[in-house]
Amino acid sequence: MTRKHTLAADAATPINVVLVTLDNHVNGAITRAEKRLVCDLPAVNFKSFAATEWEADASALKHCKDAIASGDIIIVTMLFMEPHIKAISDALAARRDSCDAMVCCMSAPEIMQFTRMGRFTMDGEPSGPVALLKRLRGAPKDGKPGASGERQLAMLRRLPRILRFIPGTAQDVRAYFLTLQYWLAGSEDNLTRLVSFLIHRYAAGPREVLRKVAREEPPIEYPDVGVYHVDGRQRISDTVAPVDDAAETQGTVGLLLMRSYALAGNTRHYDAVIRAIEARGLRVIPAFASGLDARPAVKRFFMSEGESIVDAVISLTGFSLVGGPAYNDTDAAQEMLAQLNVPYLAVQALEFQSINQWRESPMGLMPVEATIMVAIPELDGATGPMVFSGRDREDPKRSFDMSPETERIDRLASRVSKLVALRRKQRSERKIAITLFNFPPNSGAMGTAAHLSVFESLYNSLKALSRAGYDVELPESVEALRDSLLKGNAELYGAEANVHATISVDDHVAREPYLEEIEKQWDPPRVSIGPMDDVYLFWVNRLEMYLSGCSLPWGTRETLCDCSLRAVWRRPMFSPPTIAGYGKITRRTRFFTLVPTVRLNSCPGSRWDCRANAGQTGS
Repeated sequence: MTRKHTLAADAATPINVVLVTLDNHVNGAITRAEKRLVCDLPAVNFKSFAATEWEADASALKHCKDAIASGDIIIVTMLFMEPHIKAISDALAARRDSCDAMVCCMSAPEIMQFTRMGRFTMDGEPSGPVALLKRLRGAPKDGKPGASGERQLAMLRRLPRILRFIPGTAQDVRAYFLTLQYWLAGSEDNLTRLVSFLIHRYAAGPREVLRKVAREEPPIEYPDVGVYHVDGRQRISDTVAPVDDAAETQGTVGLLLMRSYALAGNTRHYDAVIRAIEARGLRVIPAFASGLDARPAVKRFFMSEGESIVDAVISLTGFSLVGGPAYNDTDAAQEMLAQLNVPYLAVQALEFQSINQWRESPMGLMPVEATIMVAIPELDGATGPMVFSGRDREDPKRSFDMSPETERIDRLASRVSKLVALRRKQRSERKIAITLFNFPPNSGAMGTAAHLSVFESLYNSLKALSRAGYDVELPESVEALRDSLLKGNAELYGAEANVHATISVDDHVAREPYLEEIEKQWDPPRVSIGPMDDVYLFWVNRLEMYLSGCSLPWGTRETLCDCSLRAVWRRPMFSPPTIAGYGKITRRTRFFTLVPTVRLNSCPGSRWDCRANAGQTGS
């Protein structure tokens, strides 16, 4: 078919395309897409805005509202948080009937209702094609989608092919679902095609001449479930790179990535993690699944015949294993992780603040980040939260792309390599540290708790470990266990419990890397940190049980109130020397190269940092 002749003046007709979304992860792809669009549409003005910037920068919200007020085609996606909805709703409502098209998708109902594409709107009762789509999607149960992410995506690809043959409003419904396809496969190519498609179909008024210029091309399809290759021309595929039999690896780590970041080319933070883990002799399988349900990727690339083929899994998505910011399915995630049965870590790329803001803030993660990225994944079973990347606003060329935090990524790689090595050890060769808190100190409270049987619980735990294959020399009874911990050589040292190691003030001063910060917070030591004033340790064969007691001059009952007030009001917060010394002892002891730690609390609230902040900086 011969394309219609168009005048250069037609192509030069200005048109404003506005994209409003949650964050900036596609900004690099949008910039590249705009450069390609101007070849056919030299006067196109394609702008994007991220809702995560509005709270910190009031001018960013104003610029977004101004762009909406003059926007001809407006695309809104991933707005589900109440502050973002309230900030932009009035501007969308005011522009809805004046623009050529407004496409609102994957957002809260309050935003979705502003959709207007030709004769298709979403502000009334569903009827015709829309009612059919709701029935196909399935009814939600307990706030969870009625169909799995895989089924919904398969349906999304199938529906435009069906609707193609239905006249009337169905053609606008088809355009809506094609828009979803373009966005969910948001590469530079597909973002270019998305804008061209919407202009081709909906440009109106003086811009209608652009319909003859803009081209309608189908979305490029990428694997919904696939693997990211850090090297090579084809970075996205649906197969894992073959293993070189000659290459020796110390284990395999599965990484869960965001498909949208991989397609948009925003992957410097992923590349840094992959290379850091590979540098430690580990094989890495970086996998992704479309949508926010990672189970298809886990089943396909991390398991074989129902058994795990990886030694650890790290989620770099920042979300729950099943679900995202709008919902999560903890039960499904726990069931999947139980089948996987390997260490599962969830680390965070900053989405709601820049890396610069995070470095300058004593808070660490914002409350919404701590909830979505730490608390909810921990309900799934995730451990080891750590900020590993964010957007660097001081980098003018890459201010919208994720910037890796090299020091933290190295620490993450070191941590996971130890977990893999630990998992590969025989159970009889593993060592486990069990910590009993002594609170309040110096009051005979060691191993006590409100209505809890601490030593009975410890004894039963040791019996279970022995049955599981750990090398445990089990005392005869609970009483014998209690005596071995609380008595032993305690009288010799005049201590509350059996003493295994001591730290002198000189050693503390010479070896403590954060000495200046600790002394600024807690004052220099006035008396010796030992022989019985710091850490009490008792070990039975290869299983070690640690008891930590805080004593003079930092942990007497008289200073507990002062400790609490310092913890609440002082910024930054550093542990007292006794806690720092406890960590030093565990690191130096020869048994402590790779050790999982179990904490038996004296009471449910016995956390050192009562602020319970998450994701703080190293300082």
